[in-house]
Amino acid sequence: MRLTAFSNYALRTLQFAALRAPARTRIDEIADAHGINRAHIVKIVHLLGREGYLETRRGRGGGFTLARPPEAISVGEILRLTEGPFELVECHHAPTNTCPLIGVCRLSKALAKALDAFLASLDAVTIADIAANRGALLARLSPESDADQAPEPSGRGAVVHHSGL
Repeated sequence: MRLTAFSNYALRTLQFAALRAPARTRIDEIADAHGINRAHIVKIVHLLGREGYLETRRGRGGGFTLARPPEAISVGEILRLTEGPFELVECHHAPTNTCPLIGVCRLSKALAKALDAFLASLDAVTIADIAANRGALLARLSPESDADQAPEPSGRGAVVHHSGL
């Protein structure tokens, strides 16, 4: 299974907003820090704002902040939002299923169980968790900043290691 770049960028956007809190984050900051096309971040911020994850403000002095505490946003819920329905195999999508083995295939059931376990494990990881090592993350995103002097918030710490997050 491979997650889309859209999901990866959405998680990076939320993580960045958590790192910058309570200050506002601007789209260009994320695009520059991660080397991502600005248009992608615009779409992501629009979706996350519409769905209640970000509070956005347009114009001069604009930007966005998390609309909910980072502890209240799970990675699993963001993936469900950005990936849409997970359909690992054809038979998981009834309207287009042409497989004659539906209902008797053990592979389909095993894959559904594995997907449930995957999402459950990511439901236990929050945006606060992936932003817990604030100083190291900010130092990596903007080496010229004094982020390495920022205190690390106490908490559960990072639970999942992501390449690219």
